[in-house]
Amino acid sequence: MTARWLQALATMLLVCMAILAQEPKIDTLSPPKPPVSPEAKVKETPHEMTPADVEAFLDGFVPMQLERENIAGAVVSVVKDGQILFAKGYGYADVEKKKPVSVDETLFRPGSISKLFTWTAVMQLVEQGKLDLDRDVNEYLDFKIPATYPQPITLRNIMTHTTGFEETVKELFIPEGAKLTSLQEYLSHHIPQRIFPPGATPAYSNYGAALAGYIVERVSKRPFNDYVAENIFKPLGMAHSAFTQPLPAELKPLMSNGYTVGSGHPKPFEVIVPAPAGALSVTATDLSRFMIAHLLDGKFGDAQILRPETARKMHARQLGLSPEMNAMALGFYEESRNGHRIIGHGGDTIYFHSDLHLVLDASVGFYVSYNSAGKGEISPRSALWHHFLDRYFPYTLPELSPVATAPADAATVTGYYMSSRRSESSMLKAMEVFGEVHVAGEADGTLTLDGFRDFNGETKKWKEIAPMLFRAVNGQDRIAFVRDKDGRLVLAPDFPAIVFQRASGKDATPWNRLLITCSLAVLGLTLLFWPVAAVIRRHYRIRLELSDRQRRSRLWVRLICVLDIGFALGLLLTVGGDDPTALLSGQLDTRLFLLQGIGVVGALGSLLVIYAAVRFWRDRSLWFGTRLWNVLIMLACIGFTWFAFHWNLLNFNTNY
Repeated sequence: MTARWLQALATMLLVCMAILAQEPKIDTLSPPKPPVSPEAKVKETPHEMTPADVEAFLDGFVPMQLERENIAGAVVSVVKDGQILFAKGYGYADVEKKKPVSVDETLFRPGSISKLFTWTAVMQLVEQGKLDLDRDVNEYLDFKIPATYPQPITLRNIMTHTTGFEETVKELFIPEGAKLTSLQEYLSHHIPQRIFPPGATPAYSNYGAALAGYIVERVSKRPFNDYVAENIFKPLGMAHSAFTQPLPAELKPLMSNGYTVGSGHPKPFEVIVPAPAGALSVTATDLSRFMIAHLLDGKFGDAQILRPETARKMHARQLGLSPEMNAMALGFYEESRNGHRIIGHGGDTIYFHSDLHLVLDASVGFYVSYNSAGKGEISPRSALWHHFLDRYFPYTLPELSPVATAPADAATVTGYYMSSRRSESSMLKAMEVFGEVHVAGEADGTLTLDGFRDFNGETKKWKEIAPMLFRAVNGQDRIAFVRDKDGRLVLAPDFPAIVFQRASGKDATPWNRLLITCSLAVLGLTLLFWPVAAVIRRHYRIRLELSDRQRRSRLWVRLICVLDIGFALGLLLTVGGDDPTALLSGQLDTRLFLLQGIGVVGALGSLLVIYAAVRFWRDRSLWFGTRLWNVLIMLACIGFTWFAFHWNLLNFNTNY
């Protein structure tokens, strides 16, 4: 029982690190869908997309979702041919007061969908000749991004998420009422490490989006919030929209509460420091106007926020690792499905979860946002969107033809893969330990991937449809395997803002899981049996026959075990607290420093453990089991110390 508990502790220690990357996490394990395939067979549409039919469909679907997933409220809007076809609120903006959600007057937080406004602002300045997508961004800044690689970072890199920045989340959220730093101060003090050359590896970056917003601010000589309000909100008539934090007095009463679950307590307003990356508050009606403008090549009514050629350039395919897979546009990403090219963006704060989709060839836009995380067992927004598409854009999957090399290819790609959206310099690196994707090849050539699940919760199976290209057996999702310039296998999902890179032996999950589990088990059992053995000896009046030197060595060894276990438990409790904002905002930095200090003392104490183990092993007067256990303690301390240093748990870098 104790060993099992320690294994669970070891797993939880690293899994809880995943909280640090919670925003925005754009369904990276339920990636957007494949591009139009030439062998696609499209049937006649059995349902006409009319307001009445859409309402009947959504009224039967969304309330069921809210109840099943324990979500307080949601908004859905559908636009078509330049008009709002349907918009409706479901559930409550305030559960306690029974305040219903209104599409015209209830503000939701669409998270990273905010980036589309930032990208639109960038493109406005590009068409005015004030910005160049392929120019070194350092030329627009009053601080410098370090020149880690010969290639400079450009706005095109930023808009296609190929800057090469590592993941950072420090002060992404801060508590409501805390001092809000300027965009310049945030960006200049939180520059991430560059871990990939620009243009080479997709790695989703909030920092990059915030950097683009600051460049808009610098070049336009206006605060970012004011620029967007004047040049996007105003011409589109978006009167109930704001990037401002806290909200203006006239909008604050309209803000929906955010919830973990709908039956829980409301949470404080989420303050997002890099505002251009995700701070928008908006009604569904206002966001519908923005969708219409993009579907009509920048035009809404008499307003033209982008020239047609600029809008088309923004929507055009830019970067893809495989021609068969979805690619980035400029800010938007492809998520084509059901025989149609679709672009869009998802967004998550801690409590709000949203999606925006534009079916370009049908002039249809779809927006959904939930004000609660819910139970999190499935992705409600993906389920809703897929069923909406199947109703109005039916699609017949082409038959899967066998590929002769499927078993060999499945064996080749079997292994563990690390997300490109990761940290290499801070303790956030540790989230990869148990977050890697395990690709397992079967004898018949099919694949299974941890974390890639159907809406029924079952793990998807993938069948090869072309060399190194796989499709879900019962669905449209695709994955591809390509090789990078170093020959390493890369797993490319149909979400083009990240990839998964083959993990080396020392980084792969099995080795690290075994190492940390065994190390913590030995250290924990040592501490557990320390008092137990003393009680047993006392009960049976057995004297511990040790010299004074042996007693001191034994005591020091157990104190080092206390420090290592204390460091692990302290980190677990700190990272896994009920309020993720406390960690993300930097409020717990002092505690993290103290914990890392304890960890360093424990690591240095491993030298004493090694010394004691050697002396005990040489002392033939001791029972063999005692000598062997001290060797195991030595190996556990060495293993735990290696793990802590390798995964940056002891590097005192709190710019995570």
